[in-house]
Amino acid sequence: MKIKFYKAQAGVLVPADEVEAERMVRFKTGEIYEIDIKLSRNPKFLAKMMVFFNFCFAHMDGVVILEHGSEKMQRERMRKDLTILAGFYEQSYRLDGSIRTEAKSLAFENMSEEDFSDCYHAVVQAAMKHIFKSSDESIYNQLMSFF
Repeated sequence: MKIKFYKAQAGVLVPADEVEAERMVRFKTGEIYEIDIKLSRNPKFLAKMMVFFNFCFAHMDGVVILEHGSEKMQRERMRKDLTILAGFYEQSYRLDGSIRTEAKSLAFENMSEEDFSDCYHAVVQAAMKHIFKSSDESIYNQLMSFF
């Protein structure tokens, strides 16, 4: 069972909201429970990154994209390519002698909040260079709202 908490003064863990508090009714006061704690990424910041990826995808040539696979697959490929162009990737040696470049995961357990912030700003810069290089002023102003 996963329950979201925040840390209050004196180290007390408090349910994040009423729904989470209701889920805790089954636990008895004074009993000992073992928990596995994971720090969640700032959900608003992650949502901002996903909105930005959607904004980028909406400004790509949709005809060409849909000729080469599903929209979902192409959207994911664009996200990975922008992440790679932003410098957030890992490379490995393949059996055929080539180098495989794979985008780093944006998941919290794989990237610190500070690295995620750096990645976000680098992705915006990469998009400006590779997707929005010849955009008009209104698109440029929308793009600036992501900073």
